[in-house]
Amino acid sequence: MPLPIETFSNRLGGFTHFKALGHPLAAESGARLAARVRAAKSAAVYDPAGQLPAFAALHGLRSADFKTLLAQDSLAVGREVMGKKIAPVTQLQNSDADLLFVPAFDSERPLSQIAELIPEKCEVITLDEMRIPDRLLANKRNYLFNLNFATNFAFFRDEKGRHTRVVTANYWGGYGAKDPFLWCRLFGMDGEILADFERPLGAANATVVLDSRQIRKEFNLPEFSGQLFMSVINGAGHDIVKYVVDTFGDSDSELSCTHDANAWPADFYAGLPAPRAGEKVLLWVQNSHPAPIAPGEVGLNRMGDDKNIGWLREEIPPFGSRAVDVSELLPDAKWPQQLEIRAGKWFVRPRYEVVREDGRRRINHPNVERTDLAHDEEIRRIAPRVGKGFILPAPILPVAEYQSECLPTPMSRALTNIPVIVVCRDADGTELRREKLGVLPRDHAATMELSAGDFPSGYGHAELLYDLDAPDAFLDGWLHSLFRYAHRKSGHGADTSFGAHMFNIPMTFRGEPQSYKGPPPGLTTRLFLRLTPAPVEAFCHLIYPVSGEWRAQSDTKLELKNARGEDVALREIQIPAGGSRLFYCGEMFSADELQSAEGGYVLVRDGTCRLFGYHGARMAGADGNGSRVGGSGSGVGGFALDHMFGF
Repeated sequence: MPLPIETFSNRLGGFTHFKALGHPLAAESGARLAARVRAAKSAAVYDPAGQLPAFAALHGLRSADFKTLLAQDSLAVGREVMGKKIAPVTQLQNSDADLLFVPAFDSERPLSQIAELIPEKCEVITLDEMRIPDRLLANKRNYLFNLNFATNFAFFRDEKGRHTRVVTANYWGGYGAKDPFLWCRLFGMDGEILADFERPLGAANATVVLDSRQIRKEFNLPEFSGQLFMSVINGAGHDIVKYVVDTFGDSDSELSCTHDANAWPADFYAGLPAPRAGEKVLLWVQNSHPAPIAPGEVGLNRMGDDKNIGWLREEIPPFGSRAVDVSELLPDAKWPQQLEIRAGKWFVRPRYEVVREDGRRRINHPNVERTDLAHDEEIRRIAPRVGKGFILPAPILPVAEYQSECLPTPMSRALTNIPVIVVCRDADGTELRREKLGVLPRDHAATMELSAGDFPSGYGHAELLYDLDAPDAFLDGWLHSLFRYAHRKSGHGADTSFGAHMFNIPMTFRGEPQSYKGPPPGLTTRLFLRLTPAPVEAFCHLIYPVSGEWRAQSDTKLELKNARGEDVALREIQIPAGGSRLFYCGEMFSADELQSAEGGYVLVRDGTCRLFGYHGARMAGADGNGSRVGGSGSGVGGFALDHMFGF
């Protein structure tokens, strides 16, 4: 059964209560509260906020641990929660309760409303005993204030020559945050605490880098794999910790980059590929809560097959991690089949690792599969006003060096089919190929080669569109696909996945076109491209998708910034509407400029349109004298790719 916690609503956004209940610094005090309830002779629970089931699930409280459940809402009386029928709170005054547990934060007000009902010798305990230290709160008067819990988890590893860098910027300072800093806790595989540390976030828009090698050295740690919990303290503007996580090795065989993990555990994730011949796919299950994941709580199934589920039969401890070989749960699943993750809200968006027989490795993430969508006929009805409507843009990397392919992926539990058209475009926006893939069933395993044919620019991009003419088409506004790339010479790969949006039209539809800040329509760009230490070079693939008709050319500024967020250099480029632009930082900026910006990033800005961006990295090779040389032509071929974040 999924955890009884509320994490996110597409109408209301993210919820804070589950973060407060499950915060690593609150875990021990939560367990102590549950133990005190169990130790009482006649415990009563008064639950004004309806959060008892969530607390119980995260801290091991059972129905048998208390005698009476009370509520203030007269309409709730008689309902059953955790096997107990709710009684009116007025019964408290004549009860034999020796302990009253109120699972609420900022409990002074709800307690004052029932003060005269509490028996004289009844002890009262509340969630206020779980509060994290005041110095870690942006708003001490409102404990559940969203910026008190600007948190996230990141995959983090330093073992066997494999390393991790988490990179972000102090965008909270850009929104006026005063003296923000980062509080971190590093967990090992079994959820053990390896280190607690803090990092100042520096000046507004300065770079923030957490390098596994440096942290391991600082705390004298053995090799580790696990997860890093991050909390931004004194933040402003954003309660989401966005970041890039780069994984790389001492050899050239490992390189990948992925987007942030999303901060809200979900019931389902999708877009997990089954393994190809000669490779292993490891799903990293990383517990986001202070309660153990019991055997049989997390499982996998082939997309579209809800009967044959492979359940994980191992317990995962609080905040623990496990690399699960998907073939052990679903031994017959093979690429291009795709898998659905039954996560039960136990973890934030996970990572999967592809391990090839030749030793090459890469990491990517699945995406949240929504449970709140249905067919929306309005998408077809409004088509004359929004042009192409929803567009899912993705790079087609230089075709002489890379193979590019797509696998459309269901991202809604209600979805029954995917009516999709794939359009391949040259970088100048010229349409080169258009294919109707048909109405793909939910359990399809149909891929499309994107890099076939001639591209005058050498590269381009793909647009996935709804086929609105297809009969019985399921339209939910959540068109997704997994895109896979392979270096033709080395075989090194990269995966990325994302969903469709409406782009660059003045009309709006159900929150589209999205904006990074403010209400729709989203017609501006602000994207983060981190620089990478040599011998790895960062690159960026920007796409200018247009749903209807918009400006013929973008007016894009590439602002090179140093680690302190200061301007180093500026380049201006134009991308044709419907076109794309691939650039490598070593070619866009001079060596002196990049040296001055070491540890910094490129801020991609455009005030005239919304671009969609993918960030990447490529490994330099070595010539016959052992000197590093750039470019994939060296044959090393290590590269990485994923979509970018904005702020």
